[in-house]
This record gives sequence, C-alpha cells and structure tokens, in this order.
Amino acid sequence: MGDSPSPPLAGRAVLVTGASSGIGRAIALAAARSGADVAITYRVNENGARDVEREIAGFGRRTFVSQLDLADEQSIRALGPAACRAFGRLDVWINNAGADILTGANAKLPVTEKLDMLLRVDLRGTMLASWQAAELLEEGGVIINMSWDHVLAGMPGANPQMYSAVKGGVLAFSKSLARTLAPRIRVNVLAPGWIATAFSEQEMEMDARRAAEDSAPMKRLGTPEDVAAAAMFLASPGASFITGETILVGGGVVM
Repeated sequence: MGDSPSPPLAGRAVLVTGASSGIGRAIALAAARSGADVAITYRVNENGARDVEREIAGFGRRTFVSQLDLADEQSIRALGPAACRAFGRLDVWINNAGADILTGANAKLPVTEKLDMLLRVDLRGTMLASWQAAELLEEGGVIINMSWDHVLAGMPGANPQMYSAVKGGVLAFSKSLARTLAPRIRVNVLAPGWIATAFSEQEMEMDARRAAEDSAPMKRLGTPEDVAAAAMFLASPGASFITGETILVGGGVVM
C-alpha cells in the first residue's frame, strides 16, 4: 500500500483572528484538521479561545493564543511577530474578526457609534492587519478577508447599509491588495450570507429566520463549517492560481 497523502495544510502555520467562537472557531479547527499549526485571537472571550486551543492540541497541532483589539494599531502590529516567534513562520493569515453591532449592548448604540465601530474595526482593522500580514508571510502566503454576500445585492435597513459600505470596502481593498502582492502572496475574500451564529440563534425572530431560510435556494442557513470549508480551499495549494476573487458562502441567496 502507498503512503497516505499529507493533509493539505501540513507544515503550514495559519493565523485566524476572532477564533474564540462562531465562524473563526470553525476555521481554526478546520485548519488544525488540515495539518496546520494555528494561532488564534480573541478580544474578550478568553475562555472560548482556551477551549479552541485545547481542541487544536487534540489534533496534535501547535497553537498560540493572543488577545487582539482591531481598533488598536499597536495590538495589531504586535500580533504577527508574536505568532512568528511561536511557530517560526506564518503562511496563512485569515482576517475573520469584526465588530458585533447586532447583539448585546452594542445593538442599542446610536447609529453613528455603530458606524464608527465598524469603520474602525472591520475596515481599518482589516486593512492594517492585511498590511501586517503582507510584511510577514512567506513566499506563497495567503491572506483571506471577510466581506458579506449582500454587498453585491443590497438589503434595506440602517444596519445593512453600514455593513454594505464597510464590508464592500473590505472587498474592494482586497482586490487592490491582491494586485499589489501578486505573485508572492495570494489575497482572496469570503463573503458569508445567513450563517447560524449567535445573531441568528439568539436575536432573530423565528419568522425572520424562516424567511432567510426560504430565500436561499439551498433552503437552510449556512453553518460556520460551511464557511470554514471555503476558507480551507482558498488556503490550500488547490487554489494556487486564484487571487483577487470572492467566494459567496450564502446558499445562493446572492449569485
């Protein structure tokens, strides 16, 4: 019998921001299953991050945990070198973390405060983190940024207007960054749609959730694992000729 093929990310070091829960957690665990050592960040949920750390260790992979505030430039600039010291290198940087304006106390903030938070964290933070990644990634490195499928179609409401502007900015920035960094580093975008995370589980009314499910040709909400699978493809050698692209992970609501 021949040798079993190596996992697609064997020997690689992957950094995932905002990995203490939800989509980030699923991406971090998928990277570990794919053979990578994984650095993860959290902002306030250290317990969640430590749980993910233990799960990654259970796959026999090295892990590194760091607190990150995407609104703080110094916090971002300290992250990359610390992860490189932990693993000796970085190959994939996934900018998953973002501000939550939909649940908890932030959902009650005035609209201008929500907007400022999204601009500071999701747009400016992603840009600064991407520039940091560009300085540190090895030849053949990968940057993956997070947008939103509805930036291409629109959705009524104040929150969607803000998300469209900010996540649309992430998408546009990533295309220009891809042209800047090619061929040394590939830059791509994931644009999730309705995903079963804290907002859909805790904040959406049942009628709204059913409407979201019915609007999708796939007739369900996505899962964090659906997004993680797309991230693993973009991070893998199988996507070595793909840069500047956006994968919509939304069950076909936006095509």
